[in-house]
Amino acid sequence: MTYTTRLLDDDTWDDFARLVEANNGVWGGCWCMGFHPEGLGKDSTADGNRRAKREHVRRRTVRQVLVYDGDECVGWCQYGPPAELPNILNRKAYEKELTELPDWRIGCIFTGRGHRGKGVARAAVAGVLDAVEKAGGGLVEAYPEQVEGREPQRGSYFHTGPEDLFAEFGFERDRKIAKWRWTMRRQV
Repeated sequence: MTYTTRLLDDDTWDDFARLVEANNGVWGGCWCMGFHPEGLGKDSTADGNRRAKREHVRRRTVRQVLVYDGDECVGWCQYGPPAELPNILNRKAYEKELTELPDWRIGCIFTGRGHRGKGVARAAVAGVLDAVEKAGGGLVEAYPEQVEGREPQRGSYFHTGPEDLFAEFGFERDRKIAKWRWTMRRQV
């Protein structure tokens, strides 16, 4: 498949919103807010997350590469500097052996129903790395889940991506931060 990518902004908001709404708000209403400073607290609602994400787009405090199949938005990859995406998973383990913060973090990766297994996530990560390069490059960090040596996870979705996807792009393991999750890094 041949995909194109565009950044999430005021012009692409409606495309992004259609994809999120077609997929139950993504994990029941997350709207890709978990990594943002306000995160997903116990009082979060789908409507509140939608408004918060829209406000990030208006203020230009969000960076997401949207993947298109023709005119249809079919997936995305969120990225940004640590100040924009401070809420990473397994934070305590992550900080335990932290020696240097990255310049960029890759947060969520999402592919809409009916498009999974067709290279959307690969196109999204490629788009992020291209955007990072255009912004001057730097150390990029991701937090994918290990797939090798693991029983299949029925019905589960690796919202930070599978480790082998990042390995394809030259990311290397830095350290383990959970049973199946790694910090992986690459210089761009």
